[in-house]
Amino acid sequence: MSLAGIVAVVPITAGCFFFLAGTLGLLRLPDLFTRLHALTKADNLGLGLVAAGMAIHIGCPWAALKIFFIWLFTLLASSTSCYLIARFAREQGEEAPGKEGEEA
Repeated sequence: MSLAGIVAVVPITAGCFFFLAGTLGLLRLPDLFTRLHALTKADNLGLGLVAAGMAIHIGCPWAALKIFFIWLFTLLASSTSCYLIARFAREQGEEAPGKEGEEA
């Protein structure tokens, strides 16, 4: 295994850890809003680390640029979809944690 391959293992492994943490947050947290927060934050960071590790492993600047743009577009899509899901839930009457009984 080359030096680039060994160095690439570190961010890929860390990214897998964040994917696992996001999945556990999705399964364990009590309501929709905290689940969305855990899932989007952990998965975005996990994907960024995996993308960085793959860019190091491949070693081609053009491929690394493509991987970067894939990560960037995924960030935009993830944050937009998270916002839309939370807004729909709020319109349906779901309350954010700690907001019970308060006027909006």
